[in-house]
Amino acid sequence: MIQRRFPTSGLCRYHVGDILRVTGFHNSAPQFDFVRRKNVLLSIDSDKTDESELQKALENASRLLQKSSTSVVEYTSFVDTYTIPGHYIIYWELLMRTQRIPSDKTLEECCLTMEESMNSVYSQCRVADRSIGPLEIRVVRNGTFEELMDYAISRGASINLYKAPRCVNSTPIVELLDSRMVSSDLSRSKPH
Repeated sequence: MIQRRFPTSGLCRYHVGDILRVTGFHNSAPQFDFVRRKNVLLSIDSDKTDESELQKALENASRLLQKSSTSVVEYTSFVDTYTIPGHYIIYWELLMRTQRIPSDKTLEECCLTMEESMNSVYSQCRVADRSIGPLEIRVVRNGTFEELMDYAISRGASINLYKAPRCVNSTPIVELLDSRMVSSDLSRSKPH
């Protein structure tokens, strides 16, 4: 499971695009919960998948990896509209007790589990309308998300405020992720 951490320096000048919900006040200082990041929305047709739904789908799928002593260290997503029909691509960096990537069968099950965790509009577009193709998981080699951070910092991002993007659409970032890919699996079944 991915854990969210706020900068150790607190939230002074906090401006990184997160949406927070104020849950109360302690004296005059607001107390809040993290809701989601701004502008993290996957969409191909009439489907809309936000970060919380993507996170829930990832958590459901990552349970299947526990059998092989593997966990998701970091992830991001991309909407591939270059293929017809378009489909979601989820990039995973994994922590593996052994050096073997989980089997294709396990990763295919992860793809299906993620799809079954999506909302009813996604399922309608995927199954009935066929306007969305099978979800794809691309496993990238260890250190890829560190390289992604280095790229962002070289482009002016603050190292103290950097967080891995949950949705990418920049060609150089997608190219970086694809160049570090070690396996790719698609959902072979349609979600129920």
